[in-house]
Amino acid sequence: MFRKILVANRGEIAVRIIRALREMNIASVAVFSDVDRPALHVQMADEAIHIGASPSSQSYLSGERILEAARKTGAEAIHPGYGFLSENAAFARACTDARVTFIGPRWQAIEQMGSKTAARRLAIAAGAPVVPGTEQGVTTCAEARAIAAQIGYPVLLKASAGGGGKGMRRVDGESGLEEAMGTAASEAERAFGSGELYLEKLIERPRHIEVQVLGDEHGNLLHLGERECSLQRRHQKVVEECPSPLVTARPELRDEIGEAALRIARAASYSNAGTLEFLADEQGRFYFLEMNTRLQVEHPVTEWVTGMDLVRWQIRIAAGERLSVQQQDVRWNGSAIECRIYAEDPANNFFPSPGRIVHYVEPAGPGVRVDGGVYAGWTVPIDYDPLLAKLAVWAESRDLAIRRMQRAISEYRILGITTNVSFFDRLMLDPQWQYGHLHTAFLDEFMARWQPSAPDSGGLVASVLAAAQTRAANGNPVRVSASQSLWKTEGRRSLNR
Repeated sequence: MFRKILVANRGEIAVRIIRALREMNIASVAVFSDVDRPALHVQMADEAIHIGASPSSQSYLSGERILEAARKTGAEAIHPGYGFLSENAAFARACTDARVTFIGPRWQAIEQMGSKTAARRLAIAAGAPVVPGTEQGVTTCAEARAIAAQIGYPVLLKASAGGGGKGMRRVDGESGLEEAMGTAASEAERAFGSGELYLEKLIERPRHIEVQVLGDEHGNLLHLGERECSLQRRHQKVVEECPSPLVTARPELRDEIGEAALRIARAASYSNAGTLEFLADEQGRFYFLEMNTRLQVEHPVTEWVTGMDLVRWQIRIAAGERLSVQQQDVRWNGSAIECRIYAEDPANNFFPSPGRIVHYVEPAGPGVRVDGGVYAGWTVPIDYDPLLAKLAVWAESRDLAIRRMQRAISEYRILGITTNVSFFDRLMLDPQWQYGHLHTAFLDEFMARWQPSAPDSGGLVASVLAAAQTRAANGNPVRVSASQSLWKTEGRRSLNR
């Protein structure tokens, strides 16, 4: 087993990994940029080393600086978390060349699955269903027109080298194809360094289902079930749950989609943790979309339901251990839901809301987990993604999990910045959400029904913030009663089945 591991990330995921290392009696090394000197992950680690200026290109995205930090501190392995360098095949290869263990899949698998077109070809060869479309990049508009005419509009143009909605354009007819190709290719070039696009049939109102896989270096591979990730905004996941309500209604689907995921992972000779993403319709037909060769933001819901610690297993696998669990041993118990807590303003099109947190209290109690990376007094920087924490709950059933999430949200106290907590408060009350009638355009429709309440800047909110800031500045504890909660929801109702 490793004696010291460097965590090449920041925020809540760095904190999550450091906690796992502490439980395993492994020394942790944090890295930080200029703006992250007072960050929570820096305070929690056994050692911390500065790696550059605040822009991620000069710090967290610099593989050379990360490897130099590992060399200086004597770290034997690097855990990349997610984002930044976690799916960078060149960095994983550089770690191998430097004889530092990369805690993730082999660089060859990252390279192969990082290309969406290569991953599609692999899935087809493995006998898994894929969305109709191209297996190679589309280079000319004439070629795209011919393919679109064959599979039928609407179609999606997508970046071959990346995801997250960047370089993606919906095209409803031939007249809009040429312009969409130009803008999508330009955006993909800026985001991923490659403007190559591919084209696939647009499936209207699908569900986004992903399957967690885990494999060791000895050929053992299993899946840990599915997660429902249909609640998305701008192609970014916002709420995730396990199990999927679709699979709950059609239990045989878990074996079918799980086996498809394993066929693809085996074809890629995959090891460590990874996620296969699928689109599914209400009839249970599913299609492979892409693979994420890393830990996922939403991994806590799988950990809740299966009882398996994915971060611990990532480390054990990287150290050469065999999986001690076989597929028939995996059990799914209860229901888990995760909400991503962001510093953003729901009343202003979810615009980022950086600033100083003057009061911060996380919810707690039975079945509540917060993977957080902030504290009272911390200033949320403008340089990175504004994710503050992941709030996850578990209960014996989905209905009870929703109620537990309502309770947990009501306990969350974040003052000094604007967050999306109020958004989740309302979402948990939405009948369509409660009944599990989900699809990837769900949140667009929900937003049309939901009218966020603007903060009362001249009244209660201003007075609460002023009092909190004064007490915090004087070193006194800040107490906010339930009646002063910025996110108090009137007309709360229980689930009605």
